[in-house]
Amino acid sequence: MTPNAAKRSLEHLTQRKIPIFLWGPPGIGKSSIVSQIAKERDIGFIDLRLSLLDPTDLRGIPFFKSDTEEAVWAKASFLPDGSQEEGILFLDELNTAAPMVQASAYQLILDRKIGEYTLPDGWSIVAAGNRESDQGVVFRMAAPLANRFVHIEMEADVEDWRSWAVKSGIDSTITGFISHRPDALFTFNTGEENRSFATPRTWAYVNEIIASNPDDDLLLALISGTIGEELAASYLGFRTVAGQLPDIDDILSGSCMDTPSEPATLHILASSLSMRINQNTSSKKLDNLLAYTLKIPAEFAVMIIEDLRGRDIELDHIQTWPLWMKKFNHLLRP
Repeated sequence: MTPNAAKRSLEHLTQRKIPIFLWGPPGIGKSSIVSQIAKERDIGFIDLRLSLLDPTDLRGIPFFKSDTEEAVWAKASFLPDGSQEEGILFLDELNTAAPMVQASAYQLILDRKIGEYTLPDGWSIVAAGNRESDQGVVFRMAAPLANRFVHIEMEADVEDWRSWAVKSGIDSTITGFISHRPDALFTFNTGEENRSFATPRTWAYVNEIIASNPDDDLLLALISGTIGEELAASYLGFRTVAGQLPDIDDILSGSCMDTPSEPATLHILASSLSMRINQNTSSKKLDNLLAYTLKIPAEFAVMIIEDLRGRDIELDHIQTWPLWMKKFNHLLRP
């Protein structure tokens, strides 16, 4: 399932308080999607790493209550206390937790209570973990626990990532490179023992490295330590092409109609143009952009327009739009 489809599934099920287990390889954004849902709905979010807990941490520690002469369980302070009516309790790395910790979660997940504690009605439970085939330290989940979830398996998807990257302001050379080399988004291979490999998470690290403007002699080493040496060299070679780009402001003002011919340059240019557009961009600049895309290869013109449509940029009122549709409409995704 793509990240976008997984997110929509989580949104649907969490509103119905159905427990969900989100599976997927490392670094593809499982925890980010869950926290994003909570942020967008403006509800509570608690991230528990069960691999760091002991069985008694969830159930609570027993103590003697003298006034009733009973043994009771002290409630865990890190569980939702009802101060927020709605929220998501995220049990991350559930299958890396020891079997006894997993067992202590049975009652909380199924009955929404454990020991003296009851999960507030407005809270839902989402768990996540890597697959056994991902070379992580995991414990096989017992059938009774597995049966308590709706299981969703998520995979990296270039189109979903590209849409997120453009909205998030990821460096245009990175989005351009991934468009040019879709295989570079996720290079995790269980048959290899590389410490550094590309995932959506590590490409976000590359973006942070680029934004920090390190010394030139450090750049290759830093990016190699993030996505691997071979891919880092390929990306930096691609990045040098950025110097051949036409000026973006000149294109949007209508004073530049020069178009590059190299595919690598066109990938970066398409990403750069798309990222420059927002809801406040004038109709004149949008019209100049459409006129410019009529002169570049179809795949890049369509790439730009699909990015804009994905961000709800209105184009129907633009003067050049009918001409653009006449030329490229058959290439747009339905």
